[in-house]
Amino acid sequence: MEIPHAFRDPGLLELALTHASCANSRDNERLEYLGDAALDLIVADDLYRHAATAPEGLLTELKAQVVARKTLARAALELGLHERARIGGGLAGRALPSSVLANLYEAVLGAVYLDAGFDAAREFAERTLAEPLADARAAKSESNPKQRLQHLAQGEYATLPRYELVEERGQAHARAFLVRAFLGDRSFPTAWGRTRKEAESWAAEEALLVLEAEREEPRS
Repeated sequence: MEIPHAFRDPGLLELALTHASCANSRDNERLEYLGDAALDLIVADDLYRHAATAPEGLLTELKAQVVARKTLARAALELGLHERARIGGGLAGRALPSSVLANLYEAVLGAVYLDAGFDAAREFAERTLAEPLADARAAKSESNPKQRLQHLAQGEYATLPRYELVEERGQAHARAFLVRAFLGDRSFPTAWGRTRKEAESWAAEEALLVLEAEREEPRS
């Protein structure tokens, strides 16, 4: 993949590809700092818009997956940054570690931002991280109620949910389980399931319905 940006100032790209190991008077570390900050905002904004119902904890987890070192390193390889980078010292002549590759990606993003502004940086990130972003957007819809309740409980109540088996009915081939979710000493409506795991999932959904309704109530 070619770098999806035509630089008005080619010197910015050259600087972005100059690693500190070259011992030059100028290297890409400042651009890396800028690109890191821009990428956080770009990904956070993308997930906020595409995962409208996801709680803060889940958004944070999904963003971390997109901006992870291995994700950025893979994007850097696809862009061929390892072949164009100016590397010195002990790094020269060998495969670059993922940390260096990720830094190159962030530095190039920072260069794009300086060269043409935030919209250009957003377009660069969305094109070069299209697959990880798509995966993160899809993951939000696949998150199960227990996961969502855990994120909400940790973020807003500083505790973890627990589940109590209230009742069990039926024979081995046709069992039904009644489960109740708790946050601390607070209990929520019970829910039935064909397995205990399914019942816990429905019990988490019941708790979420209660908690989300409370959050939507106007405060006096």
